Amino acid sequence: MPLAELRTVRAVCPHDCPDTCGMVVTVANGRAVRLRGDRDHPFTQGFLCQKVARYLDRVYHAGRLQYPMQRVGPKGAGEFQRITWDEAIATITRHFKEIATSKDGPQAILPYSYAGTMGKLQGSSLDRRFFHRLGASLLDRTICATAGAAGCDVTLGTRAAIDSEAVVHSRYILNWGSNTSVTNMHLWALMHQARKAGARIVTIDPYRSKTAARSDWWVPIRPGTDAALALGMMHVIFREDLQDDDYLDPHCLGADLLRARVLGEYPVPKVAAITGLSEDDIERLAHNYASTSPSLIRLNYGLQRHGGGGMAVRVITCLPAVVGAWRHVGGGALLSTSKMYPFNTSALERPDLIPPGTRTINMVQLAEALRGELPGPPVRALYVYNANPAAVCPDQGRVLAGLRRDDLFTVVHEQFQTDTADYADVLLPATTQLEQFDIHGSYGHLYVQTNEPAIAPLAEAKCNNDVFRLLARAMAFEPELFEVSDEQLAAEALRPGPCPKGVPKPSAFGGITLERLRGNGPVRLNLPKDYAPFTEGGFPTPSGKCELYSTALEAKGLDPLPTYTPPHEDPQTRPDLAARYPLQLVSPPVPSFLNSTFVNVDELRKMAGEPTLEIHPEDAAVRGIKDGQWVRVRNDRGSFRARAMVGQTVKAGVVVTQGIWWNKYTLDGVNCNATTSTRLTDLGAGATFFDNLVEVAPLR
Repeated sequence: MPLAELRTVRAVCPHDCPDTCGMVVTVANGRAVRLRGDRDHPFTQGFLCQKVARYLDRVYHAGRLQYPMQRVGPKGAGEFQRITWDEAIATITRHFKEIATSKDGPQAILPYSYAGTMGKLQGSSLDRRFFHRLGASLLDRTICATAGAAGCDVTLGTRAAIDSEAVVHSRYILNWGSNTSVTNMHLWALMHQARKAGARIVTIDPYRSKTAARSDWWVPIRPGTDAALALGMMHVIFREDLQDDDYLDPHCLGADLLRARVLGEYPVPKVAAITGLSEDDIERLAHNYASTSPSLIRLNYGLQRHGGGGMAVRVITCLPAVVGAWRHVGGGALLSTSKMYPFNTSALERPDLIPPGTRTINMVQLAEALRGELPGPPVRALYVYNANPAAVCPDQGRVLAGLRRDDLFTVVHEQFQTDTADYADVLLPATTQLEQFDIHGSYGHLYVQTNEPAIAPLAEAKCNNDVFRLLARAMAFEPELFEVSDEQLAAEALRPGPCPKGVPKPSAFGGITLERLRGNGPVRLNLPKDYAPFTEGGFPTPSGKCELYSTALEAKGLDPLPTYTPPHEDPQTRPDLAARYPLQLVSPPVPSFLNSTFVNVDELRKMAGEPTLEIHPEDAAVRGIKDGQWVRVRNDRGSFRARAMVGQTVKAGVVVTQGIWWNKYTLDGVNCNATTSTRLTDLGAGATFFDNLVEVAPLR
């Protein structure tokens, strides 16, 4: 190809991953012909995961939706005929107007979206304005992170965060519920650098993940008992006088009360019985953590997906204060850097447009919403974008039953005909990241980036914002709200706005303009190198201190001190349920997929193999299960099939299936979410995917 016909464009991986990688796309004659990592990106440094390295396979996939379509067969059959964009917009607006002016009102319309793109524009700008202006029900987007966020906020007043690049200075690293080498691979590279300099890496996880296998020590905790382990570690630390009083006294609230609780209520033998760990391992972990500096806890969202998940994160984020880890560069805890970015989200989303009294529906409880089991009007219309609820929502059987309702009008805006798309009444073709403009922060590093469109939209695909502009015109909404370009929205997002507690002042964006980002590529927030936010306290809590004793919880009538809250379906506290369903099922993501994204890319699906269930030899033997045999995993909510993998990757009493498979690619047309529950976490009203008792039987 002559050089004159080639050009390169900077892009950003849009997917739900903390790394938010910079990419470079080579374009020839309007077609993207090569995609690689951006070597000039200081954090991601030019390499991509196995999924995004194949992103062009996704862009030019034969299954890309090309035109608007209308359902012609039964719901769920996936039978459609082509229509025009004008017809599609007219059909949608006719239904929306009819519902909005009916006795049920606009709250009978429910938008459903999550993190199909993490871009600030295509993920959460004109879409929110449109549904706020319409008066539709609000969606509480809780399915992934809210329990952990709430747990952090209680203790720290913000997310647990440090400068990710400072991890090279850490000397004792706990991956707590984090499969870092797979789901945060650029941070893992920094952990590996730290290990070369003498650090030890420990992984606490019920599952021997790839990260656990590559660590210096795997601590196989029983699912949902992380808070008990953290309290047991504090027992040892205070008992042995290993705490950092010089940090606790000036910068923390309630250290003496916490000390009394853990010494009196969480002795090591009790904690060992709860967690399934040996007393020696608990003692060793506590000693090593408290005596090695700087120590870092990389905690992730897997450990909060059970009934006590919010409290678990709260308890774990007390540990760095107890040992004074926050005072050191490379020390402390890291959950998410997202709140470091002072994006003007109010300007983008316009929450002032929300009519007073508008109800909120928790996205975890879509089954209840579609089946009319929540307060308020019935959900008569569902608009799905950036999400695949038929595959990812808990209590899948009831979700699918709701999607089959003849009186439910469903719109799906998608790149492919997903499981959810099969239930659409109107199906709209969406652009990929290479076909749209956006601006990105990150929840794993400190760089702002713009994504430039590398190619024109394929066929008749449109980005989210363009569709909402069309809908707003058809609904005769105020032009000044929607007739703004994506570039204008990006500039607005970077302008100083009101900063919630825990967000750095707008000066973190000082000098970061849209023009600079487009010209120079990734720009770091205006934060010091090796940023350590709490070296001298300064926590954005009500007291200004790390609240080991939480005044916020106390005000709500809740236990103000760290405690252990068992899972909803814990064998030790629910022996009645465990008598029928004795195995704790955990369902982390398949490394070849990203939640339900990439499942339809043939090469990645081949790498994933097939749905599997990892089971301990003892549990397999008593059930007559052989390695490689197909099994049925079931409980009262439903069942799914998987191929047994008998081995030592899990403890006895624990089974692991990796998800999330599209239903249409499984033998029985369902995935592991056929068994998961819509019950919520204690704090943050989050999902409880890993709080799931099941039984397993061989299929003859």
